[in-house]
Amino acid sequence: MRHFRRRVLFFAFGCLVSIQMTLVARSQSPTAIGRVEAIDPAFSERVAADAKIEVLAKGFTWSEGPLWVADDDGGHLLFSDIPRNSIFRWSAARGVELFMKPSGYTGDSYYGLEPGSNGLALDRQGRLVACEHGDRRVSVLTPSGGKMTLADRFEGKRLNSPNDLTIDSSGVIYFTDPPYGLPDGAADPRRELDFCGVYRLAPDGALSLLTKQFSRPNGIGLSPDEKTLYVAQSDSSAPILMALPINEDQTLGEGKVLFDATEYAKTMPGAPDGMAVAKDGMIYCSGPGAVYLITPEGKLLGRIITGGRISNCTLSGDQKTLYMTADDKLCRVQLK
Repeated sequence: MRHFRRRVLFFAFGCLVSIQMTLVARSQSPTAIGRVEAIDPAFSERVAADAKIEVLAKGFTWSEGPLWVADDDGGHLLFSDIPRNSIFRWSAARGVELFMKPSGYTGDSYYGLEPGSNGLALDRQGRLVACEHGDRRVSVLTPSGGKMTLADRFEGKRLNSPNDLTIDSSGVIYFTDPPYGLPDGAADPRRELDFCGVYRLAPDGALSLLTKQFSRPNGIGLSPDEKTLYVAQSDSSAPILMALPINEDQTLGEGKVLFDATEYAKTMPGAPDGMAVAKDGMIYCSGPGAVYLITPEGKLLGRIITGGRISNCTLSGDQKTLYMTADDKLCRVQLK
């Protein structure tokens, strides 16, 4: 979940604080960008042919990790801006507000271009769980304030930079760990693991490596029956979405490629990244220039096209709205 443009370099050197909130607009009449594209007739059952991709806010550096949170005021969205080391909050009533800073790096010196939090989720207690690049951990925000580390090491070695996560109904956390958050990426001398893992974190704190077969594991999701783990890979040499069965002993079986984005990556920027899985199993996966609607069997139904890089997406509580973090923008599209 990365790929933001190098135009952001000056933010990382301390210039962001004074201009941070001036870049983000409060509620305004949303503008529309892009288009939708039906590849299979079934797409029209999900998305209207004239559906609008609305820009709710813009001016971010690289938006990521959207999470819908139900509340008494109709719900709100939390999302990361990784280079700014911040989490923002958006609601229809209040627009965009700063929710947390720092969000993923608490050190006192420069730590690369992607130091902040990335993927966000709620656990069974309703607490905010985050993948943190700079502090190289999965953390949980406690109700009384302050964070606790849930995982930061595997077999005594520090994780690379936890990227995205999903939590099942029993409280198990699945997460990916590519090197994107390290200041010098895979070549960073601070790197302690020589692979990019997909992990299972049990409620009792036991951390197990599920697979290291992915060169760049990124977005992650679960099927509604929690028997299949979806992992998106953002490696340009193999930009794929895979489905891996979860065995009864909590290991992973042999996976299969659900979607290969190679051809689409030739004409639009980006790669498979974050995803949302609907209650009926439909997969909304970000990819080159669009969010791709893919069935659990691997059939591509259509695309919600912005034309630019899209890092991630999430569904509202009623599953009638898809929110997208699209480079410097926060967008949404209404679903049927």
